Amino acid sequence: MTPDEVTLRPIGLIRTPFERPEGMPVQPMAARGVRGTIELDPAYVEGLADLDGFSHLTLLYHFHRVGGARLTVVPFLDDRPHGLFATRSPARPNPIGLSTVHLIGISGSTLEIEDVDILDGTPLLDMKPYVAPLDDRPERGSAGTRVASRTSRTPGRTTASARLPAVGSRGLYLTRPW
Repeated sequence: MTPDEVTLRPIGLIRTPFERPEGMPVQPMAARGVRGTIELDPAYVEGLADLDGFSHLTLLYHFHRVGGARLTVVPFLDDRPHGLFATRSPARPNPIGLSTVHLIGISGSTLEIEDVDILDGTPLLDMKPYVAPLDDRPERGSAGTRVASRTSRTPGRTTASARLPAVGSRGLYLTRPW
């Protein structure tokens, strides 16, 4: 198989209070109330028409400060290695991040957002409105709960998700660099 080359160009920058990965919330659910902005390239402002009718956005962005991909990683909530694709590690072959954030408002080419778990200056590749009937999977239940109820294919071991701690009011925070 010969992969085609893909070129992506940022459509803007995501601005947040997090200048370094250490101490940054991990996943938007741990970043409740954290505000940021999107500075959209003015060439794309026309594309914001009607977006203010949505409460949440799904952001696709480039993990611009992550080193190379690693096929085996120790995830932030575990102490043993796992295959990369069984984790949410940012050290991926195509370092693309995905977060759903609360849209507070739009003024010109600036979008005010909340529940942000992204580094300051992160290049925004795309954004889409979050539409619950299309994006939620209620028939599946909570993915973590569902996975936690399974056992691994290795006798005597449960899946990594079964060992995840509950998220308290402090949330989850990155304690080591990527």
